[in-house]
Amino acid sequence: MKPTIAITAGDINGVGYEILLKGLEDNHLLEICKPVIYGNAKIAKQHAMLLTDEVKQLQINIIKDAADAADGKINLITCYGDDTPLQIGVSTAEAGRASLASLDRASQDLKAGKVQALVTAPINKENIQSEQFRFSGHTEYLTKNFAQGKDSLMMMVSDCMKVALVCNHVPLSRVPEMVTEERILNKLRTLEKTLQDDFTIEKPRIAVLALNPHAGDNGLIGTEEQEIIRPAVMKAVEEGLCVFGPYSADGFFGAGRYVHFDAVLAMYHDQGLIPFKSLDMNGVNFTAGLDIIRTSPDHGTAYDLAGKNKANPTSFRHALYMAIDLWKTREENKEIRKNPLEIVEIHNKPVKME
Repeated sequence: MKPTIAITAGDINGVGYEILLKGLEDNHLLEICKPVIYGNAKIAKQHAMLLTDEVKQLQINIIKDAADAADGKINLITCYGDDTPLQIGVSTAEAGRASLASLDRASQDLKAGKVQALVTAPINKENIQSEQFRFSGHTEYLTKNFAQGKDSLMMMVSDCMKVALVCNHVPLSRVPEMVTEERILNKLRTLEKTLQDDFTIEKPRIAVLALNPHAGDNGLIGTEEQEIIRPAVMKAVEEGLCVFGPYSADGFFGAGRYVHFDAVLAMYHDQGLIPFKSLDMNGVNFTAGLDIIRTSPDHGTAYDLAGKNKANPTSFRHALYMAIDLWKTREENKEIRKNPLEIVEIHNKPVKME
């Protein structure tokens, strides 16, 4: 079975259409999934005309329902009208409404089981704001719609590093109040579970970063490490997690210590994403901890590149491949766990019967 992958086009005036059209030039993707773009064919065509001859010649199959996605084709579901104004490189209210229409329709199909995973092109977090969207990004929107009481985790993934965040898109001034022992513990539990279930790492080693410079210098320049972060690390260890820290972020990354760990838990956005993107700008943003699969390129709308045939589709392509891999892994896990061995007691000791 091939998974049907929902792909939202994101902000119509940014590089979303460019990266997804360039990314879908890869014919191998059509062999391993059924891609469905949630957007508008006319706008997709307008973007394609600014790109390479290969992209201009891509054939798009217009469908009304994800269940009708054709094998071996690039499918598209219309989510907003042909009259939606295109102003490439400019943030507009119309682009925000189009972004939300695409995301809402794809999310409905994901919830209904019509698609198996979601890949999101970049949105503008300002122009998408409305009565229907009061979130600081995709992660928060999807958590509200799909978490069902679970704790989600914003996670950046590349070949050289996996970074997860305690605080996602929040002002720096709010970070200290959000760095609590309970929150760190919940993030660590979610991170270990996704490393085990989604990345098949049996006993992952997780590094935890400090909040303050020099990890607080024993309370001289901050007490969060002593009062909150280290106690959370110790409790995680007591629960059986393989967790270390807190480490001073500058020395940790500067000395390359991240290579000794399967993942890093950073306290806030820039603390984790600056070193991550400095090492690899083609990583993937993964919303971990949810029953649904969502990935995204690790960059924004890039208005300055839009319409110039300069946007690099590598991160988007990695996001699409990763979504497929995650779906395969979860399907394999379901199969393995479908018929668990019966446990009986022999001489008061539990034994699995083959």
